Amino acid sequence: MKRIWIIASLCLAFGWIAGAQEGAADAPASKEDVEKYLQVMHSQDMVGKMVDAMAKPMHQMIHQQYLKDKDKLPADFEARMNRMMDESMKTFPWDEMIQSMVPVYQKHFTKGDIDALVAFYSTPTGQKLLQEMPAVTAEAMQSMMPLLQKHVEAMNERMQQEIAAMKKESDEKAKKKAPVTNN
Repeated sequence: MKRIWIIASLCLAFGWIAGAQEGAADAPASKEDVEKYLQVMHSQDMVGKMVDAMAKPMHQMIHQQYLKDKDKLPADFEARMNRMMDESMKTFPWDEMIQSMVPVYQKHFTKGDIDALVAFYSTPTGQKLLQEMPAVTAEAMQSMMPLLQKHVEAMNERMQQEIAAMKKESDEKAKKKAPVTNN
């Protein structure tokens, strides 16, 4: 009888421990859990790379604007605008923006989820994914751009047709409501 009691007690204890571990994994992620995840993800470095990647197209937009209106703009327009844009990007509160994401991650992920993400991104494969993701994303966007442009053009054309049809319909209703006057 004593053996049965000991076995039952051990089974109960192991079941409680397993349940406690499972409960901990289902617990909400703490601020520290999310910060560890963001650190493993190299979030600050990624933001820096993102800012650098955004600068090139923004400089191109400034250049296009200059070419379009160069006879109305000063010769140093591009240099001044690029400098202003670069300074503005450097003064963005990037660290605060990253910290503002912590409650969002806490809302959507449990401690177990964050621990699993940290474990994955701590592996060589996870680190390679982080390293290659900017290039993969850039190449994917480049390959998708013709499809996106085609779709946006078709959508824009359809919207213009709808607007024209609505205007025509509105004009016809207004003509029907207008009283006919005899002079």
